[in-house]
Amino acid sequence: MRGAATLGAAALGVAALLAPFTAPADAGAGHHMGGGMGHHESRATRHDVAVARSATRGFQHTPAARAGGYALFKDVQGIACISMRGMGAMGVHYVDGALVDGKIQLRHPEALVYRFTTNGHLRLAALEYLVTRQAWRVDHPTGRPALFGHRFNLTPKGNRFGLPAFFSLHAWVWHPNPMGRFTMWNPRVHCPQGI
Repeated sequence: MRGAATLGAAALGVAALLAPFTAPADAGAGHHMGGGMGHHESRATRHDVAVARSATRGFQHTPAARAGGYALFKDVQGIACISMRGMGAMGVHYVDGALVDGKIQLRHPEALVYRFTTNGHLRLAALEYLVTRQAWRVDHPTGRPALFGHRFNLTPKGNRFGLPAFFSLHAWVWHPNPMGRFTMWNPRVHCPQGI
């Protein structure tokens, strides 16, 4: 189980760090959503967002995430808050490595993503769903996972961290993202220096 947690945390970090270098499965999708927070989403997507919000409502702050089996993730350089100049940030990831298991479960995201508020506290902003390509291929010989009506992004093997290829999707269900609810970076999220 410890190996699964380590692989899950490492894979999530790769998703966060390589996001600007990976091509989204639905390039351009989500950017037309008028703020990205439900304006042109289907009824099914709105329903799934409501279900995800209900399932994660109790994780608004990091102590609840830790109590629920999620752990702080830092990249290989020890950085916890993932950002990209000119794009904004994802924020601080808490990962439950036991959930990185080949299944995508709407109510059980592999990662909870937190943003810094104006008073410096962390508050839940997004959910991240993640599965390794190898694990996904066991039951799905082709294609990418999809959730909320969006296909996941692929980060290929051979990445600078030496991890296997994986699929991931961010869902900004707790904090608005003007770039689109299902894009990786949020210009309204910022990381303090040195975090």
